[in-house]
Amino acid sequence: MILFKNVLICDPEGQYHDQRLDLLIDQGIIKTIGTKLEIDHGRVIEHENLIVSIGWFDSSVSFGEPGFEERQTMDNGLAAAASGGFTTIMLNPNNQPNPQDASGVNYLLSLCANHATRLLPVGNFSLNQEGKDLAQLYDMNMAGAVSFYDYKKPIENANLLKVGLQYVKPFNGILQSFPQDAQIAGKGIVNEDRQGTELGLKTIPKFAEELRVARDIEIARYVDTSLHIPTVTTVAALERIKKAKEDGLSVSCSVTAHHLLLSSKELAGYDTNNKVTPPLREEDEVAQLESYLADGTIDMITSDHTPLTIESKNVEYDQADSGTTGLETAFCALLDKYNLDDIINALTGGYKIFSKDKPEIKEGAIANLTLFTNVGSHMLQKEHLRSTSKNNIFLNKRMKGKVLGIYNQQKLIWNE
Repeated sequence: MILFKNVLICDPEGQYHDQRLDLLIDQGIIKTIGTKLEIDHGRVIEHENLIVSIGWFDSSVSFGEPGFEERQTMDNGLAAAASGGFTTIMLNPNNQPNPQDASGVNYLLSLCANHATRLLPVGNFSLNQEGKDLAQLYDMNMAGAVSFYDYKKPIENANLLKVGLQYVKPFNGILQSFPQDAQIAGKGIVNEDRQGTELGLKTIPKFAEELRVARDIEIARYVDTSLHIPTVTTVAALERIKKAKEDGLSVSCSVTAHHLLLSSKELAGYDTNNKVTPPLREEDEVAQLESYLADGTIDMITSDHTPLTIESKNVEYDQADSGTTGLETAFCALLDKYNLDDIINALTGGYKIFSKDKPEIKEGAIANLTLFTNVGSHMLQKEHLRSTSKNNIFLNKRMKGKVLGIYNQQKLIWNE
């Protein structure tokens, strides 16, 4: 039995939003919500300015295990997710071997048992992510795969995407299509703007994103089924998605925390922690993304957590691997700029899109909670991170607030 005392409930869609109350949890169930609650036995949690929301959901997370355990093991990754406030994460097929049949999905699920953070596997869209033949989508769905995605690889074969969308439609499967036209992008690694040009790095036009998003939306329109577009970064692409939603299409998207906050100006020092895919965009582009978060065009914010070793980052910029960790820093980085209610809505939007029961804060509900405070600040240092890999784009930047813990699957992780 656990009693959370005097907590401010941040639940924009719930009946207790913005109220300061006590929450009594008994055997994983919210037993009582009220004032001046007491218990004879169990644990009492009190903290100045303690805030609680439903558990956060990250739709794009990579670990290392299996295959790249030196980057991050499953245990370390799930501990980092809990430390960052996430009670549910979707694991990208970004390891070896990647799941492309039921056995691969079952193996991943076996690795993550007994953790407070729940893991939802994402399976390959195509065999070996080669974009030629469909992976065993139905079998993976039955085993527990929540989506299908050739991680960060554009689906060049438009007909394969059409056939895949038709195939998953009867069982409400969700395909993800990475928003970049490979031929337009070429060998570029940074945004096509003045910053990238002055640094002498190969650039990617923003048009590469809009072109692929436009094509994929029209294919989804033809098939009349759901499509998820991960890690969108440009206004033009978001305008396409907004129009598709207005037309009644079941199209969703995510944007990363770092693309909402950082611009290509970060590249000035050739810090490889700033090398991400898609690349950071220019300041004017970043400034306009806020309105799409506020109006709901952006369905969710993801950390796009991608742990990488020192050896793959401590090299020349054009030789470095692309990616940043983010599970532990997404919330505190966002809090320095964005409205708390908008952040919580975006950090929990994945439940609706990926057909998982959305948690509730009410008596009798299963307790799936994130605990945090929005006061205080600190400069992020490597020693603050639990992740094995420390390639974080927000290092040496101001973090606001703090994630205090999570309660999920009858387990309490308390960071204090």
